[in-house]
This record gives sequence, C-alpha cells and structure tokens, in this order.
Amino acid sequence: MSNIEDDLIRRAQSADTEAFCLLAKGYERRIYLLAFHYCHNPQDAEDLSQEVWLKAYQALGSFRGESTFYTWLRKITINCFLNHQRARHYNWRGQTTGDTLLGVDSIEGDERLAFTSNSETAMHNRILAERVMKGLSELTPPQRLIFLLKHHEGMTYEEIARAVGCSTGTAKKSVFRAITKLREHLDIDVPSTTTLRALQSKIGIGV
Repeated sequence: MSNIEDDLIRRAQSADTEAFCLLAKGYERRIYLLAFHYCHNPQDAEDLSQEVWLKAYQALGSFRGESTFYTWLRKITINCFLNHQRARHYNWRGQTTGDTLLGVDSIEGDERLAFTSNSETAMHNRILAERVMKGLSELTPPQRLIFLLKHHEGMTYEEIARAVGCSTGTAKKSVFRAITKLREHLDIDVPSTTTLRALQSKIGIGV
C-alpha cells in the first residue's frame, strides 16, 4: 500500500469524505468492470458498484491494513455479489452486440481497434460477443463468479473457496465448466488451461 493511499485511508476513517472519494476513484473502474462481467448488464453493474462503495464506506473503520486495500475491498464486492445472487437471478436483457453490450469505454488499447478498424471486423466481434454471452449465460451465478475470480482477478482456488464458501474442488469444476461452455459457443480450439485474458486475445473483445 502506497504512502498516498495509506494517508487517504486514515483520513477517510476520520470521516473525510473527500479522501474517501479520492480513494474510491482509484478502484471504481475495476470494481465496475468486475460487476459488469458478473451480471452483464450496465444498470445492474452500476447498482452493484454503488452498493459495494456504500458497504466499504460503512465498514472502513474495520480496515486494519492486514491485507491490501483492494483485497479488503474485493471481499466486500464478493459478499455483495453473493447477497444479490441469493435475492434475485440476473437476466441477460437481450443485449447481444459487442458495442452496445460492452461499451467503447470498457475496451482498451488494441481491443478498441478491433471494433473500429472496419465494419467487417466489428460485425465479427459482435457475433463472437454474442457467443461469449450465450456460453456464460448457461453458467449459474456462482460458477460465473468463480470463473471471474480465477481468470479476471487471478485468485487461487484456495482463495476463491474461502471467499465464496465452497470447496476447492467445486471452484475447479466451475472454472472447467466455464471454459467448456466458451469452447462450445466460440467454436474455437481453446485449451482447458486458457485464461480469460487469452480468450480475450483470441476473440478480440473483453469478456
């Protein structure tokens, strides 16, 4: 944790709302994208993100620096996801095209060029995006969350098991099932060890 972040945390814990806003600014994009990848709906992702930050603000006094701030924040994020998962089922509301579903701002670097280079490439990416959505939509919310924690957040199976309250075996099975679904719907040769970043590279979009 940097000295600047450490100072912002101390100030925020002393009810300095400006410090908390500055602290949140450094992570808001990452939290939103994780929420979006989980529920695949911009409004649901925004609602989830807002809930995460509210919970984080309320619980900030309990942060003792025993882990990085982001690790602590991610734990709150996972709990928010699990609570919403129990309360409702997310529907993928018919949004299938890559540019509508993901939004230009969620695509960075070379990935953005894949959408803008020419109409043929853009259409190809839209089709692939639809296939990705179809594959992940067939997973249960817990399976989707476990897959994201493994290949988006880089957590170990042991860390995932502790975070979501399952066995390491269940975590491994969930990731395997996700990869299998993506292989089926993308109709490309994707080894079972392929990471989310590698899949993104293959299809030219953010999953």
